[in-house]
Amino acid sequence: MGDREFDNEEMLTARLSLRRPTPTDIDVIYSIHRDPRACAHNPADMLATRADAEDLYRRWDEHWQRHGFGYWVIRPRQAREPLGFCGIKLMQFKDRKILNLLYRLDPSVWGNGLATEAATAVLGWATTQIPDHPSPPRQHRLPASRRTDRTPPRRTPRQPRRRRPRLDLHVELASESDRPY
Repeated sequence: MGDREFDNEEMLTARLSLRRPTPTDIDVIYSIHRDPRACAHNPADMLATRADAEDLYRRWDEHWQRHGFGYWVIRPRQAREPLGFCGIKLMQFKDRKILNLLYRLDPSVWGNGLATEAATAVLGWATTQIPDHPSPPRQHRLPASRRTDRTPPRRTPRQPRRRRPRLDLHVELASESDRPY
């Protein structure tokens, strides 16, 4: 597993189990990544075929093998059906290496704080296990109203996401393995 080995094949939260993807997850990778709602904020991640999902799984698995971490499959603790994915990927952004946080859930489970719960677990793990990689402190990533270590606030409308052009990355990819994920 790359130059590091971590005890992170599965992480547990109050409601969720996050575990490393396996080939049996290819169908759910395809199902979620072909849903336009799930990929609305990054339409380039849409998958057209199951073969695309197999390729995406292969890239995720290569990242795990090379770095010892990556994207996890999110499931309810007491159920087998996957809800989505959450994790981090080491990537190059402009002139520096960064950890990119991804979370993508089936739209049918949105609005229950599951993405926040999974992202909190992943960022907590990254902060303690790979501190030499840039990872902002948890409190800077999750607004207090969305942190899972407090009593849930009354539901309020979510603020729409805004595009930040300074974060756009315009590059020509030399090969398939250079894709952002």
